[in-house]
Amino acid sequence: MTMKMNNRDRDIVVAALKHAAPYIRMFKRKTFVVKAGGELFLSPANTHALLEQISILYQVGVRVVLVHGAGPQSTQLAQDRGLVPRIVEGRRVTDKQTLEVMTEVNLEIGAQILDICKSIELPAVAMGASNPGPVLACKRPPAEIKGEGPIDFGFVGDIETLDTNTVQAELDQGNVPVISALSADAGGALLNINADTVAASLASALNAEKLMLATGTAGILENLADPGSLISYLDLAGLKKLQENGSLADGMLPKAKAIETAINGGVPRVHIISYSQPDSLLLEVFTNEGTGTLVVKSIEALTDAEQATGVA
Repeated sequence: MTMKMNNRDRDIVVAALKHAAPYIRMFKRKTFVVKAGGELFLSPANTHALLEQISILYQVGVRVVLVHGAGPQSTQLAQDRGLVPRIVEGRRVTDKQTLEVMTEVNLEIGAQILDICKSIELPAVAMGASNPGPVLACKRPPAEIKGEGPIDFGFVGDIETLDTNTVQAELDQGNVPVISALSADAGGALLNINADTVAASLASALNAEKLMLATGTAGILENLADPGSLISYLDLAGLKKLQENGSLADGMLPKAKAIETAINGGVPRVHIISYSQPDSLLLEVFTNEGTGTLVVKSIEALTDAEQATGVA
């Protein structure tokens, strides 16, 4: 039985389609890199909601690469096994046992994502963790960390090269690459790389239109203690100022570095959004107001309308 739509509902639907049309034209065949923190995947509902939004982007012609983290799950499993996780400046010190934990967790999250993608008919393919990923890494040497002394991060890698051809090939075949931050060195040894770093480097190498960081916070806050101090937009100079005055801490520090890497690598816009806000990804892409924080190289890159509304 077909239900008749009333005039008000019909007008809302038509208005929404007309509003979205310019964005669809603008972003069709463009590449977005979406990075989702591991905490998102603790909730099946949040996982499903994000993938449904990615599916809509896919259906309107946006080419999406999904990079996932695994932090909270790795911490919990490590603790369950009697290990004591150590995080320094937002990065995990990774010994052999911790690496084994992270490998197990990344495989589980990748399988979870692929199962949901299959259920919503979103073609996706996993890269990394269980098979060769696009990142060739080298082991990070010990580093002097302010307030911590010399730190050996263990089985932590820095990106040496990126094989974007494999990612591009999957995109060209109509797939959504789902990429784990676990990578390998030239000898095949697994190394842990921060997922924000992987996402930023991929976004730059793929000439992505956007890098979107789905986090547990609404965006970047001017005051860490005040959830109402959300910054709608800022540039790299503003981001550096926030770092200097202590407004960025813990997990936001590698994100700030990733944002800088992406923008200096040619990505025009980086967005920080909350995965817990309903439809935040779609609202950030298809509305002027957006939902989180937009970071650009320079404020001059924003239109007057963007600066007036704080858009993404």
